[in-house]
Amino acid sequence: MKDYPWFKSYDPGVPRTMEPYPNVTVMDLLAEYTKERPEFPVAIFMKRELSYKELEDHSNALAHALIARGVKKGDRVAVLFLNCPQTFVAYFAIWKAGAIVVPLNPLYTPFELQHAIEAVDAELAIVTSMWYTTIKGFQPKTKLRKLIVTDLDSYAVSPIKNEAAGTVKLEEGDVWWSDLIEKNKYKGRPEVTVTKDDIALILFSGGTTGAPKGVMHRHHNMVIIGMQQHVWFKSRTIEWEDKVLGNLPMFHAFGCFVAFGIYFMAHMPQVLVFNPRDIKGVIAIIKEHNIQNIAATPTMLIGIINSPDRGPDDIRCINRCSSGAAPLMTETKLAFEKLIDPNGIVVEGYGMTESAIAGSCTPVEGKWKWKQGSIGCPYPDNIYKIVDLEAGTKELPIGEDGELCIKAPQLMQGFWKNPKETAEAIRDGWLYTGDIGHLDEDGYMFLTSRKKDLIKCGGFQVWPRDVEDVIMMHPMVLEACVAGIPDQRQGEAVKVWVVLKEGNEVTAGELQKFCREKLTGYKVPRFVEFRKELPKTMVGKVLRRVLQDEEKSKQSKSR
Repeated sequence: MKDYPWFKSYDPGVPRTMEPYPNVTVMDLLAEYTKERPEFPVAIFMKRELSYKELEDHSNALAHALIARGVKKGDRVAVLFLNCPQTFVAYFAIWKAGAIVVPLNPLYTPFELQHAIEAVDAELAIVTSMWYTTIKGFQPKTKLRKLIVTDLDSYAVSPIKNEAAGTVKLEEGDVWWSDLIEKNKYKGRPEVTVTKDDIALILFSGGTTGAPKGVMHRHHNMVIIGMQQHVWFKSRTIEWEDKVLGNLPMFHAFGCFVAFGIYFMAHMPQVLVFNPRDIKGVIAIIKEHNIQNIAATPTMLIGIINSPDRGPDDIRCINRCSSGAAPLMTETKLAFEKLIDPNGIVVEGYGMTESAIAGSCTPVEGKWKWKQGSIGCPYPDNIYKIVDLEAGTKELPIGEDGELCIKAPQLMQGFWKNPKETAEAIRDGWLYTGDIGHLDEDGYMFLTSRKKDLIKCGGFQVWPRDVEDVIMMHPMVLEACVAGIPDQRQGEAVKVWVVLKEGNEVTAGELQKFCREKLTGYKVPRFVEFRKELPKTMVGKVLRRVLQDEEKSKQSKSR
């Protein structure tokens, strides 16, 4: 193996390689853990524990129900949950039936959900009752044939306040989750052959051009990323003992691969957070359950730091915090470290949906290993190279900026039904990230900008084209350009520059209200600027980067 510069920065005990990886899936691991400690909790929700045995039995039952409803190997099943025990049961059940999980954000507007479901030709969806009527509203426009519906109370000790509970009446063809579990509860795992190389997930990402695409990941990728991160954080992990905060939504790549990767494989009970925006509730959970490890976006860390509901010792139990999904500012890292265990540390990681969130991370032992502005060193078996921006064929030397490329065993299998974009993103086994930066002599990666226009807003992905398409529906808008601008709270904020049709008037608030009807909250532009014209190339293409540079200059002068 080549002697890469980052090897010298690894913590003691972190191997250079972990190959060959075991020929197993997380379903195999669940069966193994169930035999080893059947009553041990995988997750804790509203004071109720979901054990390995219950997860194994309930997912077996639901898998049989899916097969009975026509689900075949390779079918796509949409799942619309915020974090709750049903997420684990549903994912494992779909996998045991040989199908592919398509996690979707239930807070999306009907417009967005319909588009995603149509994109993967899903014929069945599993949803909590509070979003049942939303799905039924657009179901006739899709291939969805049946819905499986659940109430959160099914896996909670005490009733959960839910206005929809008790009022939802299922239409013909749809069925309650609890009835299916009861009917099939004594059945074992279905006799469906699922290999490590079968597709397990389709997660939506911006890819290389900024347009949303379904990223396909095989079953083995969850095992690989789980093992890589486990050895990286092993010195700060007590297996079968540490509790972790399950705050990252599992419909997001960050939350999905953490929950079914390192947390699951390190046997750390996940205390699930249904509403991560409830910072007061998050702090209470951390304190009540003595949480040792968390993974979070910078937005959540800032919320906890500034919360008036946080006592001086409420989060002292935290020993390790992994920040990701958006840039971590130095001030945020240092402020959070003052509030946790005196020996605790905040590390920053980097990854993409296309790389199963793996890539690099700050070493966890020795705070001297942190380098301001760096996203850390590549995990074992993750290889970085920097190439020229023009052709992407020339590898650049240490310290020189270019496009970051990643080679790793857990890279995506491609974009769903999009071979052209797949070929553009992965060339000769290398994932071209679209991120621009350089490596230093110690193997630390520093990102400076992005080739693609994807906006990372508080840990979520926003594709400019999605927002622009909606704004252009407004009858008074002539032109619009959307881009991310630096923001202290969210890392990046969504801004739109608008040219109105001659003789028309509309306010920023009116445009934002219009967007809220078709876009989920974090996609709605926080800033609106009206212009007489937009900067363009000779062939008429709007110069998005010029607008961003003007905004950065304006912010710099105002400081």
